[in-house]
Amino acid sequence: MTPRGSPPTIRIAAGQGFWGDWLEAPYRQVTGGPIDYLVMDYLAEVTMSIMQKQKSRDPSLGYAKDFVPLMERILPLLMERRIKVVANAGGVNPRACAQAVAATGRRLGLGGKLAIGVVTGDDLLPRLDELLAQGHELRNLDTGRPLSDVRARVQAANAYLGAWPVVEALRQGAGIVITGRVTDTGLTLGPMIDAFGWRPGDWDLLAAGTVAGHTIECGAQCSGGNCLVDWERIPDLANVGYPIVEAHPDGTFEVTKHPGTGGRVTVAGVTEQLVYEMGNPAEYITPDCVADFTTIRLEQVGRDRVRFSGIKGRPATDKLKVSIAYFYGHKAVGTLVYAWPDAYEKAQAADRVLRQRLRDLGLEFEAILTEFVGADATHGPLALKATGPRVADIPEIQLRIGVRSPERAAVERFTREVAPLILNGPPSVTGFAGGRPKPEEIVAYWPALIDKKVVQPCVELVEA
Repeated sequence: MTPRGSPPTIRIAAGQGFWGDWLEAPYRQVTGGPIDYLVMDYLAEVTMSIMQKQKSRDPSLGYAKDFVPLMERILPLLMERRIKVVANAGGVNPRACAQAVAATGRRLGLGGKLAIGVVTGDDLLPRLDELLAQGHELRNLDTGRPLSDVRARVQAANAYLGAWPVVEALRQGAGIVITGRVTDTGLTLGPMIDAFGWRPGDWDLLAAGTVAGHTIECGAQCSGGNCLVDWERIPDLANVGYPIVEAHPDGTFEVTKHPGTGGRVTVAGVTEQLVYEMGNPAEYITPDCVADFTTIRLEQVGRDRVRFSGIKGRPATDKLKVSIAYFYGHKAVGTLVYAWPDAYEKAQAADRVLRQRLRDLGLEFEAILTEFVGADATHGPLALKATGPRVADIPEIQLRIGVRSPERAAVERFTREVAPLILNGPPSVTGFAGGRPKPEEIVAYWPALIDKKVVQPCVELVEA
């Protein structure tokens, strides 16, 4: 049931789908038309490990640094238009991120006018040994192995918090909410709960807000970007409009975009986004509820406007997902480009020569992977079967070969064996070879579950 006095509609605009998304998108969302909230998703599993490394080198880092200059650019507009921001840009150091934004606000003359909500409590790395000692094994959801098997190599461990800490920050008066690892969907669901007064047991409404969040969490991926259906007819992608949810208190909502922008919002396009990262569609599990995606009803109700209705939800589970990153070893990838004629055959010969030389050196790798970009890298044997005799006519092939090993020394030696093939291997290496490959650390992903009761979100305000 929706409390009396709640607004009939709120407009929630997606501004970022990942750390590294289009820098212009948030500004365009703020200036392109009326919105009430700007939500920005910065975090992926590997992102947390990168940020944890940054924080270990400098305690003042560990968040999405480009969020701060973005806020400097749009803060005056946000204040003037009373637009609230919710972003998980805080990474593993939300307080430092909030303090940097507060300092920016003071430089802009907004001191005393801006309250920044900070959500923490998701970072379990400092508590990991304590939790293991208490019997929380954090077993890998894929393999069943206990985390103790790799504890010494763990680099980051973050529980996925839900929407309610975001709601608490908004209710405390925050104009900007900066979080750590809050779910992608929670960034959108939080404003809907706050605006409409939804309660913890309103499972259908919470599921609707979760579906709304999932639909726009990847930014323009639901408004024309990375879209397979009639992709060549999608208009003006250079000017693509990022999605906006127009939400109603009864849980129905429309997905649209600002007028005059490129891209496209259609039933087919949003459906592609709905199945993104989907397991069992009847059980989309979040910290806030279990949403049943099989109940979603979609209707094209106007140009670039799709209506969602009929969404059902069930009670949340008693667990939180934990994203753990750990050091796994080293890898390196080298490339060479071979030109016509016989480009594919030359690349195959170079691969055989390189593998023989590695064997002759006594080097052992956990894995060696070769791809022939232009022939079979994307679709494997199916591509060659479809190409048939035309393989001989391929104008160029990129040989891409990578190795993985627990030992850096073996990977280091591999990096010295690729470039010599330019002169002492098959002919016609051309184009950009990429230089000598560089060894890189491998960060592996360890998914686990933990009891909700042992994770305590914390909400505080930082004043500009």
